[in-house]
Amino acid sequence: MTTALWRNTIRMPRTTVAVVLILAFTQWLAVEALPASKETDLVPMITIPAGEFLMGSPEGKGRADEWPQQSVYLEEFAIDQVEVTNERYMAFVKSTGHQNPPNPYGTGPLLSVKGLEQLPVVQTTWYDAKAYCAWAKKRLPTEAEWEKAARGTDGRIYPWGNEQPTAKRSNFDREWEDEHTLHAVGSLPDGDSPYGVKDMAGNVREWVSDWYDPAYYKDAPKRNPHGPDTKGVVRSIRGGSWHSPASDITTSARGRGGFALQTHGTGFRCARSLENVPHE
Repeated sequence: MTTALWRNTIRMPRTTVAVVLILAFTQWLAVEALPASKETDLVPMITIPAGEFLMGSPEGKGRADEWPQQSVYLEEFAIDQVEVTNERYMAFVKSTGHQNPPNPYGTGPLLSVKGLEQLPVVQTTWYDAKAYCAWAKKRLPTEAEWEKAARGTDGRIYPWGNEQPTAKRSNFDREWEDEHTLHAVGSLPDGDSPYGVKDMAGNVREWVSDWYDPAYYKDAPKRNPHGPDTKGVVRSIRGGSWHSPASDITTSARGRGGFALQTHGTGFRCARSLENVPHE
């Protein structure tokens, strides 16, 4: 009797262990069957906190389409730390079959060019930029988001402050020299914005999501503006390029271009909402 009881006490823990092992193995199989959760676009993103900032320029400074300067509130969002590179864009092309952009450095497809992987991609249309950001499960930033990420909350003229641009802060005001024109993204840390976002003055101009309206600021909402509702054929571009003078690479300077515009001075970066805020 005692022996039988002793055997049963030994058997039960073994049975329990076996059941636990079976359950653990079943759960492991279930986890392994789930798709891996990871970013498509492997680039650091900078979180821009919610709050107000000064957008635009005081009347008499900058250009008329930057007037009036006003306090604008934005919800929290994230933005790519650097512009989209050739390497990242080629990964998108390979993955989706999207059309390869024109090669500004010579003949042959950009896909075959070596040594230019970390230069910002150019010759992309607004539609190309939008398609890339959608593939990366992101979107283009609004003008307001772009400007806040570039200047912070103190109304600074350039991303680094109010001092004039130099070659250590920005790639600007120069002529095209093929593959020696553009700088690798993030290679001028002296030009970083107060949030640590890079290359927001010069190098390449950047598409944003908004339609362009020179008078939009006069009646724009003071909270999460996303551009005029009136549809057109021209979208806003921000940041200036390698060819721009100092006046065109300020944090408030606005540019514009048609949907099909492709130039060797225009690229983009992506953003992502972190709050339930509608964007177009």
